[in-house]
Amino acid sequence: MVSAFSQSAFPDPNRASREGLVAYGTELTPPLLIDAYSHGIFPWFDDDAEPVLWWSPDPRAVMAPADMHVSKSLAKRIRSGTFRVTADAAFREVAAACAEPRADSGGTWITRRMRAAYQQLHELGLAHSVETWWGDDLVGGLYGVSLGRMFFGESMFSRVADASKVALAHLAGQLAAWDFTLIDCQIPTEHLASLGAREMPRRTFLELVAANQRYPDRQGRWSFDDSATLSGGSD
Repeated sequence: MVSAFSQSAFPDPNRASREGLVAYGTELTPPLLIDAYSHGIFPWFDDDAEPVLWWSPDPRAVMAPADMHVSKSLAKRIRSGTFRVTADAAFREVAAACAEPRADSGGTWITRRMRAAYQQLHELGLAHSVETWWGDDLVGGLYGVSLGRMFFGESMFSRVADASKVALAHLAGQLAAWDFTLIDCQIPTEHLASLGAREMPRRTFLELVAANQRYPDRQGRWSFDDSATLSGGSD
């Protein structure tokens, strides 16, 4: 069942179609985004002139931070010092880079309106970015939303090979050190599966999201600390 709404109260996402459309509306504000993520829902639409579409797909792609697959070759590249990785150092630039049209799609779903809403959420200390640098050049990164002990990934980009994987590996290591339980990867893909993501039934995911509300938010600007370690893997 798909519903229209004007208040920040969503229909039960368990009642959404398998594709996951929960609701549509016109608002895209930080309170509404927080309400959505707190109920396992995220926005996804193609044009600022269109209604805001809210989704909760079944199944959901998820990853435990400690389960990210870091191949030996990727781990070697990380340790080589080729890249420098930071957190919350260039949120606006990361979101803009993620919004650039991809060669395989020709368009973008990260509209100006969406970037502005997540920038506001970042300024509230709930949306975060990870940046991969090659010298002074931003060559990869990702951004998402943190609530309780869950990180809801939104998008990632690479301008050189493995740059987004390097960002994700550092994020996963830090989240594991902070006892985060899950990274939400939204839509299952072969690429995400190769990095360690697995499919989870929507009902199970929503139960975990509900349980996550008892944990305090790690709000404010993030930085990587010495307790974060990278897990290894095999090629």
